[in-house]
Amino acid sequence: MNLLVKDIIKTTNGKLIIGNENIECKNFCIDTRKIQENDVYVGIKGEKFDGNTLWKEALENGASVDIIANIDFSNENLEKFKNKAIILVDDTKKALQQIAKKKREMYGKDFPIIAITGSVGKTSTKDMVANVLNQKYKTLKTEGNFNNDVGLPLTLLRLENHEAAVVEMGMNHFGEIRLLTNIANPTISVITNIGTSHIGNLGSRENILKAKLEILEGMDKPTLVLNEDNDLLQKWRKEISENVITYTYGIENNALAQAKDIKLNEENSEFTCILGENKFNVKVPVAGIHFVYNALCSAVIGNLLGLTIDEIKRGIETFELTKKRMEIINLKDGITVINDAYNASLESMRASIQNLAGYTRKKIAILGDMFELGEFSENLHREVGKEIVKNNIDTLICSGENAKFIVEEAKKQGMNKENIHYFENKEEILNFLNSLHLSNTVILWKASNGMKFFELVEKYIKQ
Repeated sequence: MNLLVKDIIKTTNGKLIIGNENIECKNFCIDTRKIQENDVYVGIKGEKFDGNTLWKEALENGASVDIIANIDFSNENLEKFKNKAIILVDDTKKALQQIAKKKREMYGKDFPIIAITGSVGKTSTKDMVANVLNQKYKTLKTEGNFNNDVGLPLTLLRLENHEAAVVEMGMNHFGEIRLLTNIANPTISVITNIGTSHIGNLGSRENILKAKLEILEGMDKPTLVLNEDNDLLQKWRKEISENVITYTYGIENNALAQAKDIKLNEENSEFTCILGENKFNVKVPVAGIHFVYNALCSAVIGNLLGLTIDEIKRGIETFELTKKRMEIINLKDGITVINDAYNASLESMRASIQNLAGYTRKKIAILGDMFELGEFSENLHREVGKEIVKNNIDTLICSGENAKFIVEEAKKQGMNKENIHYFENKEEILNFLNSLHLSNTVILWKASNGMKFFELVEKYIKQ
């Protein structure tokens, strides 16, 4: 079920500069380095470079169609690519979104699209929900962090003979989820929690909730799955209008899907899942209480889409997490690295620290800055320091402008100063670790993506 060049022209109000309007448009790409034969290239103007200027390179690398803006063409170039198609549009990013919306519409309003948002846990929840649904339906999912105004359209444009899709929706400001949900037109939406991510941009947790709830605006029949243990989500659910159908999951509060008899192990979790009138035991292949929540959410979605208990259980127990998110790497001498260096907020920091505390070996937390916290930054970093002491972490290592508040608070809370280390230059962390001659130790790496701690992790494990 693919679009033709003429469909794209009509959808985007574009102009065909050269080529056959009946060329089939199957695969879409925005990176000329990754162009495959007969791809459709969309030139996106970014902060550092303008992809529109690479239109010729895209065609030379095998693309059959270019969608570009603000480019003048010589007759010589047009003659050279007469067997290709070039579509000129006013705004390539907007055109990409329009094309993705059109592609989604081709699959019909009843085609199951599950949209997932929340302050933390979007990617891991997406991964698990998709794996559960894949036990019954051929399921498309967002790859990596393609959850913005370019990534989500590219995900939808990968639809091909699929029977369901699970898409992730991220945001930093008001209006961003509204845009995404109106492209995807989801049939079921999920809000994993309301925390403090991007609170510097939005001003309060209540405003974060308001921004996340924009996800309902793109739904024909608003159906929302939410975490009943999150204070703001529970409060909102009890006050909502009748035109939103809600389903809940939780541990502390009664919900459609609830976990009982939870056993948190070093590398997995086990619990009894109560799902409506059903009761079954399940093992989550990743450690941490937050993955129990992901499993409960997945059980609700699976139940809503008609999966059997066996299918739901199999989907939870066989899922694999996206790289750099709670990735566990076992090294020699009993050293385990927990690479959770992709992103960070107070809530995800707390979850990772609590997970680290569950190990019986020596525990080291290497923490960096949490970004986009604005005036709340110092207090929230100090909360992380409190969490370190509360969970009896053996050694704290920090780097980053605001991570110094983690260090200060850990000292204030009584942690032995000899076990606290701060480095202005993050590269010095590796030298310090090597000087310790570690064995039987678990090392957590956690920071916002911009700190690029994942580069340090890669260097450390390759030593």
